Amino acid sequence: MLLLTLNILFVLVAVAMIALILMQRGAGASAGSGFGGGASATVFGARGSANFLSKATKWLAITFFAITLFMAWYATHRATAPAVGADLGVMSQVPAAPAAPGAVAVPAAPVATPSTVPAAPDAQPEAASTVPAAPAESPAAQQDADPAAQKQ
Repeated sequence: MLLLTLNILFVLVAVAMIALILMQRGAGASAGSGFGGGASATVFGARGSANFLSKATKWLAITFFAITLFMAWYATHRATAPAVGADLGVMSQVPAAPAAPGAVAVPAAPVATPSTVPAAPDAQPEAASTVPAAPAESPAAQQDADPAAQKQ
């Protein structure tokens, strides 16, 4: 009930503040008088004593900020953690997902430390030939494969 009353008061004060601010004449309204239309002291100088609109705006702003701070303080001190087994509304009707039968926990991957990471080599080794070497054959196998060697 308190928050409802404060919210209504908060909106009314905000609307009243907007109305009072828009009704006031700004400090730059008489800026044109500084360029030949009158005394240059009235451009942005002192305006004398504050009138009713500026005093009312000041008090509405103070009230607006006071209500804002009180509602923020009240909301933070009123907030509590929900009790175990508290009514969660619609979400209390959703069953928890059962664990899969035979599920095995997967262990976490080991974390590499700087001492286990090998250092990069300074110079790149020359590329080795990717063609495999021919297998060594016996002299008898060479003679069988070479017909010119058989004629001799």
